[in-house]
Amino acid sequence: MTLIRRLYCILCLVSGVALLAASSPAQEADSVLIDTAGVEVTPAPAPPVNVGARDTPSDEGYSITVFWELSADDRPGEDFVTGYRILRAETPEGPFREVGFSSVGATSYTDASTEKKTDYYYRVETQADGASSSSPVIGPVQSTAQWFNFNLLNLLIIEGIICLAILYFIYSAKSGKKLFLRKIAGLEAVDEAIGRATEMGRPILFIPGIQDMDDVQTIAGITILGRIAKTIAQYDCRLHVPVSRSIVMTTARETVKEAYLSAGRPDAYSDDFVNYVTDEQFGYVAAVDGIMVREKPATCFYLGAFFAESLIMAETGHSIKAIQIAGTAMPAQLPFFVAACDYTLIGEELFAASAYLSNEPRQLGSLKGQDVGKVIAMVFILLPVIVLTLGAIFGWEFATRAGEFVRDWFRLIQM
Repeated sequence: MTLIRRLYCILCLVSGVALLAASSPAQEADSVLIDTAGVEVTPAPAPPVNVGARDTPSDEGYSITVFWELSADDRPGEDFVTGYRILRAETPEGPFREVGFSSVGATSYTDASTEKKTDYYYRVETQADGASSSSPVIGPVQSTAQWFNFNLLNLLIIEGIICLAILYFIYSAKSGKKLFLRKIAGLEAVDEAIGRATEMGRPILFIPGIQDMDDVQTIAGITILGRIAKTIAQYDCRLHVPVSRSIVMTTARETVKEAYLSAGRPDAYSDDFVNYVTDEQFGYVAAVDGIMVREKPATCFYLGAFFAESLIMAETGHSIKAIQIAGTAMPAQLPFFVAACDYTLIGEELFAASAYLSNEPRQLGSLKGQDVGKVIAMVFILLPVIVLTLGAIFGWEFATRAGEFVRDWFRLIQM
């Protein structure tokens, strides 16, 4: 009986092994590993190859670029590899810590957390579900700053062209050449508005905005005030400049004083022409409206930065039948000035007004040079649109590629 029982056990064991072999396909045996406890284990993916690291070019010295070739298991259409983990240490022995993660198909990563003149060592790991494999340690590599950012070379070229244009127009203006400037109706009407106030025997009100002297619009308004004050001095008209900032008051007084001196009427100047009211926005507006209602100025200038007070002042000026000339670079306030004032300087016209009124060669040259920059910008905006459109209509592949090149080049200029 013992012999028969042993033979029966051997027969059962052989049958079980045969059934197990028949139920497990050969291809599954190659892709799934089973450990001693009977649990399936994902095989490790192939590591990335030809891993390297270098200092990132054209930067400030705080980044290192790590690059590699894809793992043999990183193939299109397969989701076995999940990405690449970039590890960094300051010694080849470690410890290594993760500084970044790149997606499937990526072949480089920029580590932007480095310090200058410090040795770093890197490893790149191929990641799969539950498994990974690492490249050899590479390094040392240091990050250093470069003198020039060659990625912006095209911007340097355009700035050089604009600077040369400015110098050329300044030289032309100084040599007596007549430079063409587009007529601005609001500035053409300045002398007429001052003459009307003189004939009516009523004062002129000038508001240089409600911002301080650190705002470029206030500077532009004060510059225009100097030109207007000179004409007022020649016409012997009264001027009233209420301001909402103490530094603006001091600057405006010096500007008006210089204008009266330039007009040969220093005796007619008075510090009472310019006075400080208050820094509070609507308190200032209430004071200005009170001045308008009491003194009824014949002409009102609003040139500077304005906010919610713009329509309040413009409506009050309209109610007293004053000629109103406004100018601001605040887009939200322009519709109010356009609706309530006789003339409005829109955006950059405010900054061009000083050159327009003074005809000073340096200001004229700068203005014309900026126009060259605008022409260049318009060319690079319209050129890719036209070329890409023609390429799409007629199927010209070269036109499409040329348009995309110009478009991408202009995007670099904007960065």
